[in-house]
Amino acid sequence: MNKENTFTILDKEGKEIECEVLFTFESDETKKNYIVYTDNTKDEDGNVKVYASIYNPDKENTELMPIETDREWRVIETILDTIQEESKKSN
Repeated sequence: MNKENTFTILDKEGKEIECEVLFTFESDETKKNYIVYTDNTKDEDGNVKVYASIYNPDKENTELMPIETDREWRVIETILDTIQEESKKSN
């Protein structure tokens, strides 16, 4: 794993969790920057858990901010769906 594509967050108990950046993007629609990442844990169905947050790419130690609107979630889900479809085609 490339260390440049990882970052550490603290969970509710203050334990460090290493996360891997899957991708980042700026939305023309919302004018915000998003980061999509995983801690490489799996849900009860065996799917890798994926998270998304708003971030500021211009700050070195940026704070991840929650996504608050359904519209923003739809933008992210559309991109995730597109990436999954492209991934299926290339396999």
